[in-house]
Amino acid sequence: MPAPSPALDDETLRELIPRLRRFARSLAADAAVADDLVQATLERALTRGASRRDEDAVQPWLFSVLYRQFIDDHRRAARWKRIASLFATEDEPRPPTPDQVFDARTSLAAFSRLPTQQRALLMLVSVEGLGYREAADVLGIPIGTVMSRLSRARQALRAMDEEEMPAAPVLRVLR
Repeated sequence: MPAPSPALDDETLRELIPRLRRFARSLAADAAVADDLVQATLERALTRGASRRDEDAVQPWLFSVLYRQFIDDHRRAARWKRIASLFATEDEPRPPTPDQVFDARTSLAAFSRLPTQQRALLMLVSVEGLGYREAADVLGIPIGTVMSRLSRARQALRAMDEEEMPAAPVLRVLR
């Protein structure tokens, strides 16, 4: 390791660390990532300090080293993300389309209009995945009541869904 130049003594570097941290935190959202950037910058300054052109411009040089390190880290992360995506089996989740959001809100509105007993049953069976016997035990009702309430709840949801759907246009023959 080459000996550090006289302008890069410990005192000078200690004075610049708070400024480097502030700059790194403005670039990186995470404080730990910012500290890693400062550490990498100081390591580079100590190992490659002799390659500086201007002996008096220590602070601008360190800021440029930190910025280049930040850019390199982001490029490296993007490259690894692209490589990892080649081997990924699942697609990244995509945001819902406006139609999907509308359908979901319409379904939730219809669900909220159901009687409490039917909503509770639908939640237990359809969302929580309980069997009919388990749902009957949870609610303290006979299994036949579970089946009939579920049937009525599903029928009511279908009826509300049909009410929400615009009717198909009727064509008339004009003479």
